[in-house]
Amino acid sequence: MSITPSAGSIHLVIAGAGPAAQALVRQLTQPGTAAFIGTIAVLSNRDECPDALLELAALPQVSVRFGQAASFIDVQARTVTTTEGLEFPYDQLVIATGSSPMYPPVQGAARSLSYSTIDDAEQIGTAVKDITRVLGRRPLGILVGTGPAAGQAEAVLRARGVRPVRTTLRPAAVMPSVAGSVLPATGIVFEDGSSMNGDLVVLAEERLPRNGLAESADLQTAPDGGIRVGRDFATSVPGIWAIGDAASRDGMRLGLVFSSNAAAAHCAARLEEDARLRISSPTQSPRSARSAAAA
Repeated sequence: MSITPSAGSIHLVIAGAGPAAQALVRQLTQPGTAAFIGTIAVLSNRDECPDALLELAALPQVSVRFGQAASFIDVQARTVTTTEGLEFPYDQLVIATGSSPMYPPVQGAARSLSYSTIDDAEQIGTAVKDITRVLGRRPLGILVGTGPAAGQAEAVLRARGVRPVRTTLRPAAVMPSVAGSVLPATGIVFEDGSSMNGDLVVLAEERLPRNGLAESADLQTAPDGGIRVGRDFATSVPGIWAIGDAASRDGMRLGLVFSSNAAAAHCAARLEEDARLRISSPTQSPRSARSAAAA
């Protein structure tokens, strides 16, 4: 089944509905911005919807399709097909499908804090402030993980006054706090029964960018599995961009380099430029139009 847009404007499809996708929609729908972008279709793989996304869905130029995960890109036809068989034509496509944990969740992980992208620093900062107020002293934090994410998480904890104790050994479970305590978790337990105790637990385990959609379009990927992008967030295929944790630059997941808001601002500027060139030079590709304008 094909969803055919009206003619005469630039149509943007965003594959993914997480923080990066939401930030991009907010950026593109600000008053006085993105004048060349006509409509925005957001393909979400979830049936439920956070309030922030519902607010964006209420905007007249935004259409959010719940339970419609993008599964295939036809580069020649410029269409995206979902797992439910709906087909969405696009002039521009942004992939914001995020990343997934490398390992199954640790038992009780929901009671801990997590660090997977730079956006998590704000949530951790708020939690640390509350815990410090309750304890009346500097908290002791148990940090689990290896790699860049764990390194960033340790820096975040230290900057907020936490004494972090880091372990690279994966625990079997996160220990809950005492009943009635405002502290979400106080330690971890390993497979051999040994444990580490503290005032808070942060899991910063490695993640894998979701690049299945990119593979369907034969986009170039990085050694870490992310979609390779340039400094303008453009992929190896014209008309397709990638932001957030699905994208990679210089061997690093972009979620660890750019906040959602920063990535959205940069990408929106490139989308606006591309849309302007498409409208002003409809018979030329945006890249050839740029070359002609520079000549």
